[in-house]
Amino acid sequence: MSGIGGSEFLLLCLIGLLVLGPERLPRVASQLGTWLGQARRMTRVMKRQLEEELSVEKNIGVNPDELLTPREDDTYSPLHVEEDDSKEKPA
Repeated sequence: MSGIGGSEFLLLCLIGLLVLGPERLPRVASQLGTWLGQARRMTRVMKRQLEEELSVEKNIGVNPDELLTPREDDTYSPLHVEEDDSKEKPA
């Protein structure tokens, strides 16, 4: 999981006990566990949202690259406007 063995974990607990004291150590450990749980939940949610966004082609059946390419019969497209503006400037 984190690469910490039993002896290293015990040493970290003893250091935490010396630094924080017996009154504050359980409270800090509980708060740290809460933060880690929230971080894991946020990571799972973000991963799920990213996977949903990346599967647009599969879910909708549309290739995202096709959405960026203007068609010939397209009456308004920012890509067409930029092309039209560039044609007018040199003249």
